[in-house]
Amino acid sequence: MKMICVGKLKEPYLRDALEEYKKRLGKYCKLEIIEIMDSSYREKEKTLKEEGERILKHIQEKEFVITLEVEGMMLDSLSFAENLRQKEQYGPITFVIGGSEGLSNAVKERSNQHLSFSKMTFPHQLFRILLLEQIYRSYKIRNHESYHK
Repeated sequence: MKMICVGKLKEPYLRDALEEYKKRLGKYCKLEIIEIMDSSYREKEKTLKEEGERILKHIQEKEFVITLEVEGMMLDSLSFAENLRQKEQYGPITFVIGGSEGLSNAVKERSNQHLSFSKMTFPHQLFRILLLEQIYRSYKIRNHESYHK
């Protein structure tokens, strides 16, 4: 499983949370996290284009890509767990979290599934932890292991 994220985790408490979930997930899967540099153009389109190109360089043809987008479909945790189980049949899963401007059309077009956690906007650094928690929860659900609700 791979996660491609725009930007780096800057806050120590977020880095600690990331390491904790990577450790927990190590029991279930091999997790690769790729951080790409965010762009700082004033023009949104230039930023999206450059970040999109950087993202796409890390995606292989055989990967099943799930982009995190406000406009994507929403699932509860049980459905998310089942969705991941089903999608693993298509090949390695790659999650993509965009930067502050979102994702380029090229990345959205490459996506096999568009997923949303909420209509709300989250800081992309914090969202990375939320996604890792839900991935971890999905493995606990799929393996019929107890986990807090």
